[in-house]
Amino acid sequence: MPIKLPETLPAYNVLETEGVMVMGDLRAARQDIRPLRFGLLNLMPKKIQTETQLARLIGATPLQIELSLIRMSEHQTKNTAAEHMEAFYRPFAEVEASGEKFDGFLITGAPIEHLPFDEVTYWDELTRVMDWTQTHVHSTFGICWGGMAMAWHFHRVPKHILPQKAFGCFRHRNLAPASPFLRGFSDDCTMPVSRWTEMRQEDIDKAEGLQTLMMAEETGPCLVHDPGHRALYIINHLEYDSHTLKEEYDRDVEAGVPIEVPRNYYPNDDPSKTPINRWRSHAHLLYGNWINEIYQTTPYDMAEIGR
Repeated sequence: MPIKLPETLPAYNVLETEGVMVMGDLRAARQDIRPLRFGLLNLMPKKIQTETQLARLIGATPLQIELSLIRMSEHQTKNTAAEHMEAFYRPFAEVEASGEKFDGFLITGAPIEHLPFDEVTYWDELTRVMDWTQTHVHSTFGICWGGMAMAWHFHRVPKHILPQKAFGCFRHRNLAPASPFLRGFSDDCTMPVSRWTEMRQEDIDKAEGLQTLMMAEETGPCLVHDPGHRALYIINHLEYDSHTLKEEYDRDVEAGVPIEVPRNYYPNDDPSKTPINRWRSHAHLLYGNWINEIYQTTPYDMAEIGR
């Protein structure tokens, strides 16, 4: 079944063209089922790109999912048109005041890795969001900086600044083949990485209740399960399009920012060649498995979520 999106959202036409099942309000109203309700707190500067990437994965399952786009209440984005934000996003304060609940909730990364968490301008509100998920969300997915922020907030797992950017596509080992989130995964898989910080396994081991599900030799822990907070944290980017790393690389080259060619991404590491996507199938598996776990366990009565 499809993902329910406003028909005027840019992602709607993109995903429909790709063959992803999407539908608008009228078609959704004719289906006599309870759709799953998902919220996306989008902290990335390129909001349209991020919402399209994540909606593509969420919309690939055989379930009807209604996706709500949410922003921080006071923070004003500089990279997305105000008209788009006004048309499609609601401030978290409004969502919080409404008392509504969600089956699934995603918190994206943000390009603020170098800042200590408590120096982020919207950190206080973000901690409210994370605490709110414990009473109003059945399962939360923290992505990249969003996952690191959740691990710090709930477990005091620190992030560490890297001497140089972890940038490219790296092989990740499947450490928990029996995990329902890794159902159908190979013993290892390639995943895009683009970050200046890392979480370390020794810090995760000190935190009670966390389990690392995937790890790369070169870039460390990647996917962490936090059952006590009904959450998954992924600090890499399975949701990336084929050309997202190329866009980041080209942007830095054009700006004169020192940047290495993303490793294991271009054929023969030659940036004049077209990148090959080697992670798409595992991206669909991971998000599909997460959604399936939500579907199997979330209460039919949404009032029961978080109790």
